[in-house]
Amino acid sequence: MIADIPVLSLITFLPIVGMFLTALVPREHVRMLRGITVGVTLLQLAIAILICVKFNTSLAGVNDPKSFQFVERASWIRVSGLGIFGNLAIDYFMGLDGLSVTMILLTSIITAVGAIASFSIDRNIKGYFLMYLLLDVGMMGTFCALDFFMFYIFWELMLLPMYFLIGIWGGARREYAAMKFFLYTLLGSVFMLLVMIGLFFSNQVMMFVPGTHQVILSPLTHRPELYHTFSMLRMMDPSAMIPGSIFGGIGTTWRYIGFLGLFFAFAVKIPMIPFHTWLPDAHVEAPTAISVILAGVLLKMGGYGILRLSLGIFPDISVALSWYMALFGVINIIYGALCAMAQSDFKKLIAYSSISHMGFILLGIAAMNSQGMIGAVLQMFNHGIVTAMLFLLVGVLYDRTQTRGVFEFGGLANQMPKYFALTVIAFFAALGLPSFSMFISEAFVFLGSFQTWQTFTIIATLGIILTAAYFLTTLQRMFYGTIPEKWSHLTDVSARELVSLLPLAALVIALGIYPGPIIDLTTTSVNALVTFVHSHTLMQGAVIVP
Repeated sequence: MIADIPVLSLITFLPIVGMFLTALVPREHVRMLRGITVGVTLLQLAIAILICVKFNTSLAGVNDPKSFQFVERASWIRVSGLGIFGNLAIDYFMGLDGLSVTMILLTSIITAVGAIASFSIDRNIKGYFLMYLLLDVGMMGTFCALDFFMFYIFWELMLLPMYFLIGIWGGARREYAAMKFFLYTLLGSVFMLLVMIGLFFSNQVMMFVPGTHQVILSPLTHRPELYHTFSMLRMMDPSAMIPGSIFGGIGTTWRYIGFLGLFFAFAVKIPMIPFHTWLPDAHVEAPTAISVILAGVLLKMGGYGILRLSLGIFPDISVALSWYMALFGVINIIYGALCAMAQSDFKKLIAYSSISHMGFILLGIAAMNSQGMIGAVLQMFNHGIVTAMLFLLVGVLYDRTQTRGVFEFGGLANQMPKYFALTVIAFFAALGLPSFSMFISEAFVFLGSFQTWQTFTIIATLGIILTAAYFLTTLQRMFYGTIPEKWSHLTDVSARELVSLLPLAALVIALGIYPGPIIDLTTTSVNALVTFVHSHTLMQGAVIVP
């Protein structure tokens, strides 16, 4: 039954329906405005769970058009007769494999939790939820798109609502933080656009009459018409590359430039040091729900883009430069942890911890083997859940005290026991304690990276020690000892806050004990990607930099 329903279009564009309903509701009807967004995101979550249940884990996807699932494809833009520029073909092309299905599930969980957390917004509520739902469209579409043109549209679509969500509803320095986020991300997008155009003119494919197997013929030569296309899957096929084109050939200088252009766009989003400085400012100034979205989903788009596009389109260059990827992963892990240790602002501490944890994703990808990449995908999912929980906990305390200073608290364990218990779960999960979800993802990263980069792996383990140090120190400062008199009135977490926190806590523990469901969703696709990368690397003679 689900095969007959365009579920990917439904889960992507359902927030548009929510935006339309929100626009019709008077701004005074706050409960209805909140209810529409919560209802839309919960419906998305239900669809995402149904997709995961129906997902065939034996199909690889990656570069095989026949093994993508829930595929929706239709001719969108066709232009012929462009002379020396050739013919242009853009398709409405969506589909899922093991790399994207977990991200769809993560996005639906985080957006639903963020919608509930958004109840704390108390000004211009209608405008806030309109922007929130538009952001939801961009995130979902990015993970579903298999046409690079569509991918780029959804990628850019996220910029506008995030800019306003930080710039209007953020903290005291919200305009600065919003502008910095916008400029950094836009700069990365410009490089992506240039590479996308180069890839478009570097490949050609025959097109068929819609609904038939008949090749479109030129009216002048009566030969098959060749079209330039934005299909990601065609861009991954070396046989589709035009000989002598900018990205054709083997290990050329232009292929290095193309890889670096794409990688830069995704490195900014991760964010990879030294392109990370926008993140602490954006997190500190963003409202709680937007920090949850930013850390839980948007950062993961960088890792997803590297796996889907950088490795998929430039496998030879990916392997050749994997040493540098591993190096920057280790730098992220250590530098982010050291910066977190130096913070007195609770929210900024969590922001720098995210930079550190995202380094494990880079290190896992750089391993160029199945264990490392499975660990990277698991880390994207698990970190999304844990960091969402952490930012929600920061928001709970800030809403009551209007301060995030770690040194301003103490003795909260007795004053707010439920809050203390949830914080312990989140902290222990973030530092990678066994039986919590991030332990297994970091373990897979280390298992994979040690096979390829022993020295980097040994250095990276210091990140675990540093993470334990700053989380346990923060726990001691905020929750033990005597509570200051001015905080003696603080109340424990409310029922609404528990609704958003308890499901995340349950996932953190459940996936720590039994991570099998997420591993099963991703393994076949990750194995196919590793095989694809190494087969093309051997064919093209690329080597790993020692």
